[in-house]
Amino acid sequence: MQYEITGDNLQMVTLRLAPGEKACAEAGAMVNMSGNIQMTTRMRGGLFGGLKRVATGESFFMTEFTPGGGEGFVSFAGNVPGKIFTLDLTEGEFIAQKTAFLCSEEGVNLDVAFTKRLRSGLFGGEGFILQRLSGSGRAFLHCCGDIMEMTLAPGETVRVETGLLVGFESGVDYNIALAGGVKTVLFGGEGLFLTTLTGPGRIVLQSMNLAKLATALTPFIPTGNSS
Repeated sequence: MQYEITGDNLQMVTLRLAPGEKACAEAGAMVNMSGNIQMTTRMRGGLFGGLKRVATGESFFMTEFTPGGGEGFVSFAGNVPGKIFTLDLTEGEFIAQKTAFLCSEEGVNLDVAFTKRLRSGLFGGEGFILQRLSGSGRAFLHCCGDIMEMTLAPGETVRVETGLLVGFESGVDYNIALAGGVKTVLFGGEGLFLTTLTGPGRIVLQSMNLAKLATALTPFIPTGNSS
């Protein structure tokens, strides 16, 4: 499978599928496709797999795209301004935030991952449930804003504002810690908690999330009392 990512702050990924190749995506992610692409909607993993996807905030069904009578293309995009991160899965697993998954090759498996600690689930900004991507192939994650990718050495720690973590390799330790002292918590403007990530492994961060975007836009949204 060949692919191309186009755009800057509203990116779109186009997958070029040879005969016999198949792509999978969440319902509603498709932007355009060639006339020979055939769409099939089904529950990957059966009823239990569909229920687990709903638990992560994704759709109950997934859509499969297959070309007929030669090569075809299909394009996907996220629903907020941002960029698309390409994830090559060969060995191991990658843990991603809810709703980050956009599309993938057929060989990629999407499952549920639970946070290891109660505190992380309560205050981590993503709840108890994350997504686990495994298998073999390429997956594409949609990130809000810009992307920063880092590889942490063993024992190396990075602290991130909750909600700005896109995902991390399964070897990275994920935890939640207070942002600082009482004064920092009350007047620092950064929230009560920060996500703490400890290597070894790769992490992917984003510069914006939907909650921050909504907060920035709220003062400019007309209300029923506006003239």
